[in-house]
Amino acid sequence: MTQRLNYYQAAPAAMNPLMAGEQYLKECGLEKSLLELVKLRVSQLNGCAYCLDMHSKDARAEGESEQRLYTLSAWREAPFFSLREQAALAWAEALTLVSQQHPAEQLLDDVRKSLSDAELTSLTLAICNINSWNRFAVGFGADVGSYQPGDFG
Repeated sequence: MTQRLNYYQAAPAAMNPLMAGEQYLKECGLEKSLLELVKLRVSQLNGCAYCLDMHSKDARAEGESEQRLYTLSAWREAPFFSLREQAALAWAEALTLVSQQHPAEQLLDDVRKSLSDAELTSLTLAICNINSWNRFAVGFGADVGSYQPGDFG
């Protein structure tokens, strides 16, 4: 897919809240590897090729294994993900697919066993942000394959 509208040029200030969210996430204390897995899984669910390319490259650059990347879409059946990662992925799926079914109260209770309230709040911001980025990239198009790790700082 090629870019049909450059939203950074069209309305640069509109990108500021998302960029500020990304900056916060770099400093919030959540593991970069966890954030990349969540961003990848949400992008899989949303069918965002640009974000899949970007975050798989970023994950690899951070040392993520090919095995875990290949099995991410079936994380529930794969033995390669920690309980903390499983909790984060379950929460990411529930919030991304919220129009299909609201998250069960039990899910929140389960996730809070692996993540502090502060971590859960930061994770929720990460999920909201990547869902927004997916919608920009899918809606306006993006030059899939052009991203290189570090392009956005």
